[in-house]
Amino acid sequence: MVTEGLRRWFVVHFAVDMLFGIPLLIAPHWILSLFGWQTIDPFMARLVGAALMGIGIESYLGRNAGVEAFRGMLNLKVIWSLTATLGTGYTLLVGDAPAMGWLVVAMFAVFHGLWLYYRVQLGRLQTV
Repeated sequence: MVTEGLRRWFVVHFAVDMLFGIPLLIAPHWILSLFGWQTIDPFMARLVGAALMGIGIESYLGRNAGVEAFRGMLNLKVIWSLTATLGTGYTLLVGDAPAMGWLVVAMFAVFHGLWLYYRVQLGRLQTV
């Protein structure tokens, strides 16, 4: 059974992904300069924007799906949020990005914890 709380988090995730994905896709120089980036690769920024939008839109479209669909979506979200946290965190540690990037790392880390929690919960349902 998929909880109402998880369904709501999928809608929140959609909103957050759109908040960052749309500007990265449409105006990468503008949005990244707000965060202190001076060297901007619009190709990669737009690729990240597209990934955020794809995952976010699927969160919204799949918010009323069954357990199996949520299990697959959560697997994707756990993998994406973990690798994004590790990759962006490492970049900041070696000094290749502005300190404001820690906000991005923190958001990915929070979502990773949330998705991992719900994925473990769904895994327990499967074994019951």
